[in-house]
Amino acid sequence: PVLVESLLVLAVVLAVHGAVWDRFSWCALALALQAFYVQFKWDRLLQLGGAVFQFRGAANSGLLPSSMVIPLLGIVMKERCRAAGIVYFERFGIVVASTGMLLALFLSVLAVGITKPVPTNTCILTGIAGSVIIYTMKHSLAVSEVIEVLEVLLIFVYLSMILLYLLPRCFTPGEALLVLGGVSFVLNQLIKRSLNVIEGRGDPVDFFLLVAVVGVVLLGLFFTVLFTFMDSGTWISSLFFHMMTAVLGLGVIMPWLYRLIQRNPLFWLLQFLFQTQTRLYLLLYWSFLAASACGVVFYQNAKRSSGSKKHQASTVTRKYFHFIVVATYVPGLIYDRQLLYVAAVLCLAVFIFLEYVRYFRIKPFGQTLRHLLSLFLDERDSGPLILTHIYLLLGMSLPVWLFPRSCAPKGTLSGAGALVPYSGVLAVGVGDTIASVFGSTMGEIKWPGTKKTFEGTMTAIFAQIIAVALILIFDSSVNLNSSYAWILASVSLVSLLEAYTTQIDNLLLPLYLQIMLMA
Repeated sequence: PVLVESLLVLAVVLAVHGAVWDRFSWCALALALQAFYVQFKWDRLLQLGGAVFQFRGAANSGLLPSSMVIPLLGIVMKERCRAAGIVYFERFGIVVASTGMLLALFLSVLAVGITKPVPTNTCILTGIAGSVIIYTMKHSLAVSEVIEVLEVLLIFVYLSMILLYLLPRCFTPGEALLVLGGVSFVLNQLIKRSLNVIEGRGDPVDFFLLVAVVGVVLLGLFFTVLFTFMDSGTWISSLFFHMMTAVLGLGVIMPWLYRLIQRNPLFWLLQFLFQTQTRLYLLLYWSFLAASACGVVFYQNAKRSSGSKKHQASTVTRKYFHFIVVATYVPGLIYDRQLLYVAAVLCLAVFIFLEYVRYFRIKPFGQTLRHLLSLFLDERDSGPLILTHIYLLLGMSLPVWLFPRSCAPKGTLSGAGALVPYSGVLAVGVGDTIASVFGSTMGEIKWPGTKKTFEGTMTAIFAQIIAVALILIFDSSVNLNSSYAWILASVSLVSLLEAYTTQIDNLLLPLYLQIMLMA
């Protein structure tokens, strides 16, 4: 399975290399080849228990698929913005690609360094790939851009040391690279933009995303350190938690956002949410869907008898939430993407805050949340945090957040790129859901070495093609310009990756589909 997963990722890298064909795509190819060898060293370390931290079990290291996401996103973003003539975001894409390559190299060097005996051939390969990447960065980046890349690497190192120690068994090495690398980049961008505020420069919704992500992460770090010295389950601790959340929110996060957008954040948010009648209708519709999702949780827990505490929700029941998310995102993508962008940021902040309440057992809802959510756990929730529902939200939202609006004339890209905002809906909402439901109920022929079935994968591909046809009918802004073969190849590759990867598919699949569609 690891070999097939690696071949599928290499196929994506070659597809991007063939479409772009510049020095950075060659660097991505070199990075992929060395990551292919190094991931076996990580896998061996995980099996022998020789890794520095405790990583998530029942999964391989995932180094290759995770190492390629950020560099490939930067490369395709750079190419799209270069074609549109937007120099600033073309340079931004180069910085993203360089940062992703340096983070992946750091993780590879770490694995090689702690492997005993030292793997000579892998060391040589990593050294060659690193030399090619650093040489390319030297001749492509300005001094300020090199400093920016090194800042992200420094933040990533310290953040990894803190969070991987505090949260054992929550991530594989690859997932840690993706999640913590993304948070490090967001934190660096927020610091950079806060120090260079120019009135009227920048979109407030982008600042809202940056401040929200950094705010909830800092909030979690603060309370994790605090509750190592006191019991978090008492009423006094819970009262202190709510008071400090209000103090940090109103005293740090709100002024920070005010400095960036140059207006009152609460008034701006209310004005933004209720600006048009369409937005009001969408908010009412989404509120109904949120109530329905809560109803499913309460209904499933009511069905659980007192004598069957080990009972878990079925695959079909869990995928019901995927259908709700699709029903949430599709109208937003068709009618108001800006509103969907902001609403997804708010939902992410709420989800993470509720996870803090559950994890720290904050009264009055902490213990209730623990009981309600325990029914929906699967083997990927082996650590102290429950992250699968947050990954689902991220998988659906990242294509919307990472869509290069400034490089898209009239708000949409040409060809297959027009489907980029729908990457999460297609890969996770439709493909992964249909594959799981049909595979678990009617699948008989299993892919070699996995629990996934041939019938599930083929049905997922077919369902995504139907979804693309429906998007063409209902979204007039989508014009594929006869790029149907590329779309079919992209959907097929990502569906096969879903069958073979042991990483969090909700996070990985939408990003790979976005990369293919943008390429």
